[in-house]
Amino acid sequence: MKERVSDFMAGKGFYIVLLLCVAALGVSGYYLFSGMEDPGQTVSGPAKVTVTAAPSAMAVPPSTATPRPAATARPTATAAPKTTPAATAAPAPVTATASVFTWPVKGEVLRAYSVETLAYDKTMGDWRVHDGIDIAAAAGTQVMAPAGGTVADLYTDDLMGTTVVISHADGVMSTCANLAAVPSVEIGDAVRTGDVIGSVGQTAIGESAEASHLHLSMTKDGVSVDPLDYLPQ
Repeated sequence: MKERVSDFMAGKGFYIVLLLCVAALGVSGYYLFSGMEDPGQTVSGPAKVTVTAAPSAMAVPPSTATPRPAATARPTATAAPKTTPAATAAPAPVTATASVFTWPVKGEVLRAYSVETLAYDKTMGDWRVHDGIDIAAAAGTQVMAPAGGTVADLYTDDLMGTTVVISHADGVMSTCANLAAVPSVEIGDAVRTGDVIGSVGQTAIGESAEASHLHLSMTKDGVSVDPLDYLPQ
């Protein structure tokens, strides 16, 4: 009996064991799928996971509002320093300090100052006053300003020819006559003592009989004075 069983197992036993294993696997699979198809269990489809990126500075749309400029402090107004006007104004007549005088030309006095005593006039052929001095100088000799001041007038006199009047300090005015036709200064010019204002000419027909000279007369507050009282000796 034992030998038959052994022969059977040796011949067909392998297939029987294999069949039993397949049956066991089938039973196990049945129960596995049966459990998954349990009506009490809710089976849902595959879950969809949505990943939302964390907000970043780049995701924020740019603002379309016009940015307002930052407020700035207004500068405190500073009053401009007061300045004395007329610092660059046209030069005014010199009246603040005493003037320093010089001879307008170097030469001999041909005819002296005489307003209280009549003197004979060679040109006019009569006796008359002489309100200045005639200083000998050749035609073309440069004539200098007797003192610093401002050219107050420039004109041609019928008898004394081309004339330049200079206003000095202390109400003193000097008049240089018998100049050449075109002086070196103009009305309003500021001059210093010794500045060239023109040259000796032959325009004074009222003194044409005299030798070539410059006629110089002066006033103080409108009153005629002797130029020799002001010129250095």
